[in-house]
Formats: sequence, C-alpha cells, structure tokens
Amino acid sequence: MSVKEWPVSERPREKLQNQGAEYLSDAELLAILLGSGSQGQDVVAFARHLLNQFNGIGALLTAKPEQLLACSGIGPARVNQLQVVMELSRRYLKWQLERSDGFTEPSMVKDYLTAQLRHQGREVFAILLLDSQHRLLRYEELFQGTINAAPVYPREVIKLVMQYNAAAVILAHNHPSGVAEPSQADQRVTERVKKALTLIDVALLDHFVVGAGDPISFAERGLL
Repeated sequence: MSVKEWPVSERPREKLQNQGAEYLSDAELLAILLGSGSQGQDVVAFARHLLNQFNGIGALLTAKPEQLLACSGIGPARVNQLQVVMELSRRYLKWQLERSDGFTEPSMVKDYLTAQLRHQGREVFAILLLDSQHRLLRYEELFQGTINAAPVYPREVIKLVMQYNAAAVILAHNHPSGVAEPSQADQRVTERVKKALTLIDVALLDHFVVGAGDPISFAERGLL
C-alpha cells in the first residue's frame, strides 16, 4: 500500500499541515524530505530503513557522502538534500548564538558545537570568539590532528582574539573515539590557554569536549 492509500490522518504531509512538525516522528519528517521511497518500499518505510541503518537521525545527517551513496536508494541528489538540512541547522544555531540572548541557553552552545564537531573524522580544536556581551563573533577551527601539540595553541588563540577584538573565549574539540571524557592533555592545553588569555584580560568561559553523548563542559566539571 502506498502512502497515498493510507488514512489521511496518518499521511506525513497531512499530519504536518494539521498538527505541526513537532508531532511527526523522525521517519515521517525524513519521508517528507525524501519525497519518495525505493525498491518497493513506501517513503516512510524507506526512511525508517535509513534511520535503522545509520542508528538514528544524527548519524544520518552527519554521515559522509560516500557512506550515504553506499546505501541503496540514495544518489547524489538525496545526499545534497541531507547536507543542506545539516548546514541549515548549523547556520540557525550560529544565528541564535550571534543574538544577544544566545548564551542564555548553554544547551544551545552544546548543540552548535555538536553539529560542528561530532561528524569530524579527526580531532579538531576550535574556538568561539565572543564580544563583551558574550555574543558570537566567530567560530574558527584552528587545528586538526591530536591535541598533544600544546605549545602552539596559546599563540594562535591570542592571534585570533586580537584580530577580532574578542572579550571572551570558549574552546572546543572533539574526540572521534566517541568518549568525551577530558584527558590530562586536554586539561594541560586548557590551562596554558587560560594563562595566556589572562595576560590580555580576556576570559576563558569554558572548554567543551564533544563525543558521542552530551558534550562535557570544563566549567560544569569545575576544571576551569
């Protein structure tokens, strides 16, 4: 049975119109985005298959193009659709952080950093530069590789802070292993950067480690 033959109240598009997007499941939302099914599957069944294959919507949206193209029923056009959704999400979160009330919701910062860093295959060290009202000035990915090359970080961070006249800083990096627990190297780097920023009267507000679960905050852990 195709989706058009379903009861009107169960069709994703009609549910969206009548009830609102928040009442749709991940599979129903994805089905609306995809528009059609694949290989004898209706679009909702196909959406569920993709979500099961990638173990959820987050992993699907952050999957690499080659991973998506390896799935039956996904071609370049659908890869582009999924990448556009993810990029719109990143830009929306960035816009929220640039507003004056962006940092009233710490969860929003975590969501933004998760969107930026969780999908990265290598360890990436990034910085959020903030103005005097703690609005986002710039997000910058400084280094890729391991975080153990600590001596270079303070110099590069200070250079960016001066360039954008930032008043405060948040650091972030990912653990591709998925385990977000801060390492001793993470703590040493954080302390080095904090000392360097103190010399120019710039506050280090936090350092987030992004892994498979909720990002870990140094400030919440009492590590700053």
